This record gives sequence, structure tokens and C-alpha cells, in this order.
Amino acid sequence: MSKQQKTSYIFLIGFMGCGKSSVAKALADKLHWKFIDTDDLIEKGEDATISEIFKTRGEEEFRKLETYYLKNINTEYSIIATGGGMPCFHDNMKWINDHGTSIYLKVNPQALFERLKLQKEHRPLVQQLSEEALMDFIKNKLKERSRYYEQAQVIVENNSFKDTIATIIDYWV
Repeated sequence: MSKQQKTSYIFLIGFMGCGKSSVAKALADKLHWKFIDTDDLIEKGEDATISEIFKTRGEEEFRKLETYYLKNINTEYSIIATGGGMPCFHDNMKWINDHGTSIYLKVNPQALFERLKLQKEHRPLVQQLSEEALMDFIKNKLKERSRYYEQAQVIVENNSFKDTIATIIDYWV
């Protein structure tokens, strides 16, 4: 991984459960930058949870909201945890790469499965899935989304939290 010109935004992308929010918080703390979670922005701005938005307005409306809130971030020196699907809609991946440094936290399907089966109630896209269906969903969505995720300027194999932070800090400093 080679160092690139530094920007005032670092966008963490990757599949749900890959650790974007946790890694972003730790990076923001270490770099003394602001932490932004796009799902939090949407929930505050819309006065509704992500699950409520999915249920009442549908996925397409949610994806439009993601794009709107992404493109209206104006706090420089921010580490931004994006929603898992955000890079895959409305040319968001291009916008992310044009406006900051994108880092893909790449996690294998089995590790994602182990994490997501414990968090299903907080994840609208997988809430109702059996364990078998969850694994199929992860594999299918990763296959579908990888062409977007792989456009990231930096790809980090997200094996352990500590190693991920160290790799990104080493890249950045």
C-alpha cells in the first residue's frame, strides 16, 4: 500500500459488520479528527432510525438520503464511516474518491457472518434471515458490491481491530 496525497476526509467503506464505525472512532481519536457516521447523520436529520426509514420509505428512498447526507458533509478533517451499501448507489463511490481518501475494510464472509448473526436486530437488510440465508446474503451481496468496494484507494484486510488501525495509521502518517 503506497501513501497518497493526504486529504481532509477519510471514508471507510465495506460490508455491514466489517468494523467501519469502530475503526473510524479509533482513527478519529488517534488523528485528532472528527468522527462522522453517515447512518447517525441520517437518523438525526430525518428524526427516524435506519430501520424505520427502511420500513416506512423503502430502500430506494434510504439510498437517496444516503447520497444527500454524504454530499452535504462539510466538516473538514473527518473520518467518515459510511453505510455498507452507500458506495454502490448514485455514483457515490466516485464522489467519495473525488473528495477524500477511501479505505475498504475487507473482511471474509465467514467473519462477517459471525459478527452479523449477533447484530441482526440492528440491521434492516438481514433482520428476518435464518443463519443459512444470512450466509447466502453475505456471499451474494459481497459478490455484487465488490466491484464498488475494490475501487477504494486503499484496501485493508480487516483481520483484527488493532492491526487494522495500525495499518491505516502507518499509511496515513
